[in-house]
Amino acid sequence: MLFEQPNALQIHVVLDGVEPAVWRRLAVPCSWHLGELHLAIQAAFNWWNYHLHEFRIGGLRYGDPDTVDWSGVDDPRVFDERTVRLLDFDREPGLAFTYLYDFGDDWHHTVTIEGPLVFGARPRHATCLDGARARPPEDVGGIRGYERFLAVMADPGDPEHAGIRRWCGGHFAPEWFDRALVDKDLKSALKPNVRRRLHQPKPKRLGHPS
Repeated sequence: MLFEQPNALQIHVVLDGVEPAVWRRLAVPCSWHLGELHLAIQAAFNWWNYHLHEFRIGGLRYGDPDTVDWSGVDDPRVFDERTVRLLDFDREPGLAFTYLYDFGDDWHHTVTIEGPLVFGARPRHATCLDGARARPPEDVGGIRGYERFLAVMADPGDPEHAGIRRWCGGHFAPEWFDRALVDKDLKSALKPNVRRRLHQPKPKRLGHPS
């Protein structure tokens, strides 16, 4: 009996250090390299891809050679992320590694391979299978900054409330997640010059019952 070869991987990506957890479950093409996975994670969380990033796998670091500063003599070498494909990984469930975005705010994500998938047609883009909660705003100051941000947003009497509210677009719901919108973002993740939403969508106003 012949079995079809897997052409995708199911992965779970969780933002470390934030509770309740902010996470996404994705199906990504096996043929992708780490650079493409980086763009998919950016789209899945609606990060803006403004900052440096790297993968940390088995004690090695992988990043974009066009943006990494290779001059640091004391730093371990950062390898080209485009040379590692998801096909190269042991696809047994449970393999995990780290994706770091923004070396200032230090957003660490744990990426766990949950298993291979078989689609009837070879997938060309990632798909969002599930997820929960909104990621923190860009440039909020890391985990401590995010905690402070949430406290200020919850207290209209705080002297910083009005300014912070304007800064984040006038609205922020930490529990917000829209799978269909994330899936739409993933379809264009690899396109050049993709524009990200600067702010979280505002909730739709409910009509009054007649």
